[in-house]
Amino acid sequence: MTRTRKPVGRIAFVGAGPGDPGLLTRRAHDALVDADQVIYDRGVPESLLAVVRAEARDDAEFTPAEGAPGDVAKVLISAARSGLNAVHLVAGDPFGHDSVVKEVQAVARTAAHFEVVPGVGQAEGVATYAGVPLPGVRTAADVEDVSALDFEALATAVGRGSLALAVDAGDLAAVRDGLLAAGVDGTTGVGVTGDGTGETQYTTTSTVDSFVAAALGFTGRVVLTVGVGVGQRDKLSWWENRPLYGWKVLVPRTKEQAGVMSARLRAYGAIPCEVPTIAVEPPRTPAQMERAVKGLVDGRYAWVIFTSVNAVRAVWEKFAEHGLDARHFGGVKIACIGEATADAVRAFGIQPELIPTGEQSSEGLLAEFSPHDEILDPVGRVLLPRADIATETLAAGLTERGWEVDDVTAYRTVRAAPPPAEIRDAIKSGGFDAVLFTSSSTVRNLVGIAGKPHARTVVAVIGPKTAETATEFGLRVDVQPPHASVPDLVEALAAYAVELREKLAAMPAKQRRGSKVQGPTALRFR
Repeated sequence: MTRTRKPVGRIAFVGAGPGDPGLLTRRAHDALVDADQVIYDRGVPESLLAVVRAEARDDAEFTPAEGAPGDVAKVLISAARSGLNAVHLVAGDPFGHDSVVKEVQAVARTAAHFEVVPGVGQAEGVATYAGVPLPGVRTAADVEDVSALDFEALATAVGRGSLALAVDAGDLAAVRDGLLAAGVDGTTGVGVTGDGTGETQYTTTSTVDSFVAAALGFTGRVVLTVGVGVGQRDKLSWWENRPLYGWKVLVPRTKEQAGVMSARLRAYGAIPCEVPTIAVEPPRTPAQMERAVKGLVDGRYAWVIFTSVNAVRAVWEKFAEHGLDARHFGGVKIACIGEATADAVRAFGIQPELIPTGEQSSEGLLAEFSPHDEILDPVGRVLLPRADIATETLAAGLTERGWEVDDVTAYRTVRAAPPPAEIRDAIKSGGFDAVLFTSSSTVRNLVGIAGKPHARTVVAVIGPKTAETATEFGLRVDVQPPHASVPDLVEALAAYAVELREKLAAMPAKQRRGSKVQGPTALRFR
């Protein structure tokens, strides 16, 4: 009788770094994606866990680490013996925690396969994000037990360079007393950083004498930087000095549409909040689209004009239903109103022939679209697949230029359900620093499901039509990019934030307090 061999699982001790998901190493990412069971420490931020969960296997189990090191090791060993891949995810670097070292020792005494994946140390990583270099003699440590610190050695490091310590906020007084007792000058510069590498990272600078009072209100793990490097923070701080740092930005788009915009906002330091205002549904009667797809294959059209990513998606879904692909677009020219729509077309292996170089709108496209010429254009028909609520500007303009237009409903847009009450309250009370509108329908639908944004919320719109609609609804338009695209819209908002910061910095302190400018940029100067 042949006995089936039981699969062997693996154990990985993975360093999560200081908190920013972008600091996970590739090896750490691979271990987490392949994990059946993830045990995580309390020091791992929820924002990082959310990213890990989103990319993990659907059936992966996530549980907090509980008990002594031996208890955690038993859970990991049991999972591996059951053929599962188990990960213990810890903040910073695994070997920066005595408890994790004990777990590794316990696992090493068994036959279980294991690996230790290093991570950026919490103390050193946060110091870099806070703009505090650690020159000269340096010490960086993630401290679990403050009473075990060698303060004499730390005092030597401060005297000849800098140090960074990751400690619990409740231990700051003990660290101060230890440094002073070891002879550290009370006027030596100190930085205390909370939520290190996170969306709300905040650093306060003071001295050894006063840093406990300066850090009042900090909770959880903080990073303490001490020494000459703290004095360079004004020039080297980059994470907290990004243009939109700390701005809560409302993104009225679905998660599928908001990905690029939210990523760009995060790169500038903003905290995006995605609120779907529309839902996309198929047309009530599919006959129009069926005829349009047949016409494309039969050579009925000279051009297809795409006005949105949704229109591109609708046509390709119809193609897929009929077993068609990009080859069936042979001989048909494609025009796109904007770069985002053009990128959606390129994703299917086709390069558009026309994208407006100026204003990316219906008017911008018409300005560059050639009139129909019976000799040069033997086929004189244009397919215009778009939303059921689209304006007639483009179709009318093409007709004036001598083209026959098949204006086809490719998809319907319906108003989404209202967001949760706390989001609606934040919109109406000024809880968002900015809102980004990418179409007239997002303006109408947001106001319809959640109410008008507060007057102090910065309103950014993608183009002139959206600006007109925002004005019609009584909104003050603050930002409009020169080109109608998502990247340009985010860039324009970032530039606007920089201008605000410069204006506020030039104001006398009394004027700043009385300024009507709101949001994180203003608060930094108050």
